[in-house]
Amino acid sequence: MQDAIARFSVGRVTRFYVPLLLQGFSQSLTYPLVAGIVTHGAFGVNGLTAFSQGLMIMFMIGAIGGGLVTTGLVFAKTWFGYVSFRRLNGLMALVLLSVQAIVALPPFDGWIFEGFFGLPPELAAVSRRILLGGLVMNFGFFLRNVPVVVLFNRFESGKANNATLARIVLTVALTAVLPRFGYVGPEWGLWALTLGVWLETFITWLYARPYVAELSGRTAPDPVPPSALAGGVSMTSLLVEQFRFTMPLALGGFLLACSPLVIAAFVARSADPTDMLAIHYVSIGVANPVAFAALRLQTVAVKFLPEYPGDKRLLAYAVVAGLLLGLGPLLFATPWVGNWYFGTFQNVPARILPTARLAIGLYAFICVIHAVRARIEGIAAARKRSDAVMCGQIAYTVALLVACSVLLPLGVPGWLMAVLAIHAGPIAVTATVYGRLRKTRFLL
Repeated sequence: MQDAIARFSVGRVTRFYVPLLLQGFSQSLTYPLVAGIVTHGAFGVNGLTAFSQGLMIMFMIGAIGGGLVTTGLVFAKTWFGYVSFRRLNGLMALVLLSVQAIVALPPFDGWIFEGFFGLPPELAAVSRRILLGGLVMNFGFFLRNVPVVVLFNRFESGKANNATLARIVLTVALTAVLPRFGYVGPEWGLWALTLGVWLETFITWLYARPYVAELSGRTAPDPVPPSALAGGVSMTSLLVEQFRFTMPLALGGFLLACSPLVIAAFVARSADPTDMLAIHYVSIGVANPVAFAALRLQTVAVKFLPEYPGDKRLLAYAVVAGLLLGLGPLLFATPWVGNWYFGTFQNVPARILPTARLAIGLYAFICVIHAVRARIEGIAAARKRSDAVMCGQIAYTVALLVACSVLLPLGVPGWLMAVLAIHAGPIAVTATVYGRLRKTRFLL
């Protein structure tokens, strides 16, 4: 069966979601892990700021392809749809990686890192090198899209998670080994991340190969000629249909990825910007893994749609899952864990250590918001309402911009401004997508 009907039960949902949760958590966990390599370099904790802002631009560009996995979940259920999706993924990778290479070169790098972010020249140079070196890692992410879609469509999220666990194990090992030999700083942090991503991509492909061979309708040669037909639909027309579906998600994802840039620009203009940016980056590095784990409920919602009017079982599941995930940030807010992680591992100065712990404690509830948001976005994607998802993500960016614009003149500390804005964003997403779908009376 290529697309078995998924009936809701707590056991079925949990068996599908837990591997996704672990995957989302462990994937984003690699970034704060390598901070232990980055912050012990010549620039200290300021090196993490430059490293993060280089990656931020890379993720912003890559986010234009952020809707590709969701597109594959909807369209790549047959061999014909799979081949079309694979081509779309390859074309978008070629274009977006070219854009990444261009913006890493003069004069664009100076405009972005010295002009927009206000980094001093030595840190701007670090950000530029990270952005350019990140081409290899970003290419690995694009290649991974295709096998991940195959595994998710076969409800084999556990196998995708195994590949991610291999990535995290390798990253942990490199984080422990490299500093012992003096291999520290932003470039070595990027190297550790990239090696892990390519290991994950390779393992994911190995897992997916048998399922690709079993896709229904695989009677045509590979590659399928562009003029080939399946059920009266040409390869070219299907490619265009998938592109039209993914572009609203792409635009929304791009705006979503711009949000950290918006926050960083405002925080950099608050009082004590160096300390405020350091607090923001080290605390969001802990909050992001659990937030991304909560967002994996979007894939669950695509596969476990409401079965009758008023079916709120997955919504209740999302709230409970979000509350449990929120215990993670609370743990890092305690002196025992927080002082070690922020003070020893992340090399955060003692003067801002209590504030960093407070910031991560305030992020605890963000997991519930993201889980509820993910559920309604998944429903919208499954109903091919990518326009609703795009509108929600536009609302996310607008909410961040409005929150920061209001809080900065009031003299709110930069780290608190970031926390409040990051909470406002997903709330705006959820309200907007709900509003769009209710107009068409979909089962929610």
